[in-house]
Amino acid sequence: MTLLALVFLLALLPAGSARGRHLPKAASDPVFGPRQVHGVLGGSATVKCFYPPTPVNRRDRKYWCKQQGSKCLTLVSTGYVAPDYQGRISLTDHPEEENFQINISALGPGDAGTFQCGVGVNGRGLSHTVTLTLVEGPGVPEAAELFYVKLRSTWTVSCSFGEHTAELRRYLCKKEKEGCRNIINSHKEIDPDFQGRVLLAFEETPGSFRVTMTHMDWEDTGLYYCGAGEYGVDNSSKELDVFVYEDKNFPQLKTTITGKNGSSATFECLYDPLKKSSTRIWCKWRKGGGYDTIIDNTGYVRYNYEGRVAMFEDPENKTVTVILNQLQTGDEGFYWCLSNELREQQSSIELKVVEGKPALTGKTEVEARAGSRVDLTCSYPCQYYSYQKYWCKWNNTGCPALPAQQQGLPGPAASCNASSREMVLSFDPLTEQDQGWYWCGVKRNGAFGETLAVRLRVSAGSDAKHSPELLDVDSSRESGAAPPGGAYSDAEVRKGAAPESPEESHGSNTLALVLGPLAGLILIVVTAFAIVKYRQMKRSDLVSVGSYRTNISMSDFESVRDFSASNSVKESQETPVGGDEFITTTVDTLESAADTTKAKRSSKEDAELAYSSFLVTSDSIAQGSSGGDSAVPGVSPPQDRV
Repeated sequence: MTLLALVFLLALLPAGSARGRHLPKAASDPVFGPRQVHGVLGGSATVKCFYPPTPVNRRDRKYWCKQQGSKCLTLVSTGYVAPDYQGRISLTDHPEEENFQINISALGPGDAGTFQCGVGVNGRGLSHTVTLTLVEGPGVPEAAELFYVKLRSTWTVSCSFGEHTAELRRYLCKKEKEGCRNIINSHKEIDPDFQGRVLLAFEETPGSFRVTMTHMDWEDTGLYYCGAGEYGVDNSSKELDVFVYEDKNFPQLKTTITGKNGSSATFECLYDPLKKSSTRIWCKWRKGGGYDTIIDNTGYVRYNYEGRVAMFEDPENKTVTVILNQLQTGDEGFYWCLSNELREQQSSIELKVVEGKPALTGKTEVEARAGSRVDLTCSYPCQYYSYQKYWCKWNNTGCPALPAQQQGLPGPAASCNASSREMVLSFDPLTEQDQGWYWCGVKRNGAFGETLAVRLRVSAGSDAKHSPELLDVDSSRESGAAPPGGAYSDAEVRKGAAPESPEESHGSNTLALVLGPLAGLILIVVTAFAIVKYRQMKRSDLVSVGSYRTNISMSDFESVRDFSASNSVKESQETPVGGDEFITTTVDTLESAADTTKAKRSSKEDAELAYSSFLVTSDSIAQGSSGGDSAVPGVSPPQDRV
């Protein structure tokens, strides 16, 4: 019963898991060579055998032996040649190419048979069986082309059959019991199991084409045929023998990436070595085997991807990272990393876009006027609290980081403060050269993470006034704001800033439009009123004495000076009222005189005497204003106006 349950569970596992459990012979016996070699009597033959490039295998013994029953007699090995083969057999090791070659000349009938090429000691498992067949005539069948391919890497093959086949159907098929299974052809027919990981491209020479297959798996080992026309009908075909082996040092790249709608996705391409002369291309696969180039390292960016995609090279890790922003459902599909030189390192990744909220949030479109102040805001969650954060300005060749203060905040996510999770890029003043795309993003241990793309548009205008119609314009100098300067020299990331909400910004702008002109009008009226009053006060000072209001001329009131200890009495022009001449002075003068007199006289009697004199003077003024015969006695009328 337990055995039946186990069988049932294994049947439910996906095919990929089954392939991982049952490894083919290639996994345990990684030495590979031709299955069969054809030679001509009297001629020569060459056999090439491949082995994994481990340090042990590079130094170990290589051999070529002939099977005789249960034994395998060595004909040639590292440092040894059998006596009967002296002078006509040799073994050459090529560790850098991961193979060694056996050359046999003066072939005779005794040279045919079953042989083994291997590494180490005879019959220990690291060997490959080869059948050597000899014929008399020159009609020797063409040997299969051998391909020794690393697991999870890429296989590329070129096939050419002459100009007369340029109009024929081109294809690649895999040999199976039922025939040759179509993998891909020029009529855009692709096997469902190879969707997104195989390409067919025409080469410059007429009748030539190239096939690239990535993410090679154990199951891809076998015989293939590339040809023109129909397999088995036309004679234009070529046999390809592919062997997949495992290299422990080969990196395991992702085959699928999942991104949220509106967020970003990061793709990693492997180029080892990273040559400056090679052109690196990132493209999107089209159904049918073609592709559309999106970006390359020469500065080309597809028109509808500007500001959305960037390429970053890392020579130390020998990788190229591509980031795609503003993900949409239409971005789903297979993306290829291609090269014009290192074709065996080309690879593809499938992108899936799902619904969800991006971790980095902020406005993606901002418009402002030149000369104003603008803040680009990017909010991040607590999960990115310990990540390195940056702002960069996008261009066709990358996104160079803008100089700023240290942006990485140390500490675990548990210490994240919900009120201080923002990165702000400030421009004060904004210039027309600042227009473009800006990215805020996070990095960890040198690896790129999520990014947010913001497009900044700058409208014409040279004044530095803060217009209320501008988006994201901050006219205040808040604590932590970037100092004045260009976006490149003084751009600063401010954390903990509280950006103004759209409703608050709209309300404040409307209030400014209403109160601004009104305040200006009030200021003009108040200023005019003050000027008029000031001029009136210069001409005469109104004085209140008791219940009377009158103007007193200082030239007719010389006796009042006796109460003052200074010469600060102000003179003004005489003003006749009711046909009589009156004297004008200011309350300040009388109060100053009284204060000065009190300060000089210490006795109470002196103060009372001064006060009585003041009352006499006031009464005289009051009588003169009521229409008396004469003015104050002893005061002569003024001679002229001051």
